[in-house]
Amino acid sequence: MKHQFIHQCRKLGTAAARSTLDALMPPSCPVTNEEIGTFGTLSPKAWNAVHFIAAPFCPRCGVPFAAEYGEEVECPSCIASPPDFERARAAVVYDDATHKLIVGFKHSDRTELAPMFANWMVVASQNLVSEASILMPIPLHPSRRFARRYNQSALLAQGIAKKTGAQLALNDLVRRRATPPQKDLSADARRRNVSGAFGFRDLAAQNRYRGAHVVLVDDVLTTGATLSAAARALKRGGAARVDALVLARVVKGGIGAI
Repeated sequence: MKHQFIHQCRKLGTAAARSTLDALMPPSCPVTNEEIGTFGTLSPKAWNAVHFIAAPFCPRCGVPFAAEYGEEVECPSCIASPPDFERARAAVVYDDATHKLIVGFKHSDRTELAPMFANWMVVASQNLVSEASILMPIPLHPSRRFARRYNQSALLAQGIAKKTGAQLALNDLVRRRATPPQKDLSADARRRNVSGAFGFRDLAAQNRYRGAHVVLVDDVLTTGATLSAAARALKRGGAARVDALVLARVVKGGIGAI
């Protein structure tokens, strides 16, 4: 709550008021807690700790490869159990540094980080997002949205839309039932947990997506179960293609799920 209050003060205040607030409560790095010069960014030490994802990676799910295997070679997971989205791209690896960033963003009101995260995701979205694309954040169930007060995926999608000119759809896809958190579930349990959880708000909303290219936006990709469940709902409604863009993705051997 404190970080949300500070963010709103800086957003609404005059330049002089913001300078005074920064002097009284200097911006700190959300990873290292070091004092930094610019609100909503990272210290040099934290920047060095973040692992950005670049080629080579699986052309389907975007998981990074240790070596170049060819543009069409998919990872074993996608070959064995293809996801329901066509492509997914992630900006960074989910590890110790990004875990702290994302947990703060998601659960501790560090919403001032959203513009920086959106910039990272725009870089990762090359050849994925165009002005004709519809950006759609993974929806929260109303009960969780009420408890958290904001949908972190919607904040990311809004930032990406501003940078790319893509269309934005915040309310057409809904979570029909409250699902337990995915964090402690196995891959199979995750799929069962979100199966049938998503649908269109109404028929008018569904009709808007016939033949559309939709890019789902979320914070973390672990197994892809949530994104696949949402992609199935969109395709049943007539979407021509569904891709996914996430802030971070879990990589085998990493610190685990969120």
